[in-house]
Amino acid sequence: MTELEGSAGSLSVNGTATPEASALFEEFFEAERDRLFKALFAITGSRDEAEDISQEAFVRLWERWDRVSVIGEPTGYLHRTAMNVFRDRRRRVVREMKRVIRQSPPPDGIDAVEARSVAATALGSLTRRQRAAVVLTEGLGYRAEEAGALLGIKGSTVRALLYQARSALSATPVEER
Repeated sequence: MTELEGSAGSLSVNGTATPEASALFEEFFEAERDRLFKALFAITGSRDEAEDISQEAFVRLWERWDRVSVIGEPTGYLHRTAMNVFRDRRRRVVREMKRVIRQSPPPDGIDAVEARSVAATALGSLTRRQRAAVVLTEGLGYRAEEAGALLGIKGSTVRALLYQARSALSATPVEER
């Protein structure tokens, strides 16, 4: 009372692989194993990942061997399965990274206060015009010409003030800022 399944006739008996099916799969595995591994290694750049994906692709193929073995060339199915496994893994990694990033701790309030204090001290060491040029261009994102219009000076003067401010800040030791 055995029921033959699959269009290959003798590939599976009651869901269990026949010796013929196992032999066919084993032959296919030996013929394609290295080729698939090399392709996956070229894609992933990782020997371990290429091996893992190869193994998973062959397992998925084995699970469907009764249907896949009867198609003209199952190699394409194997490679497509391997690429699907690769993409699934990449998507999973991206999702996990997004989850981890969302769960990162909020910025430390003390560090923020200290950074503002350092910035205020550094800006306080500049002349009023230099400070205005830095705040308008670096802080608020205005171009030199726009900042000059707001300050009633030329854009080239704003650039000169920025140069002077940067020179003054780089000459001041960090401890003094």
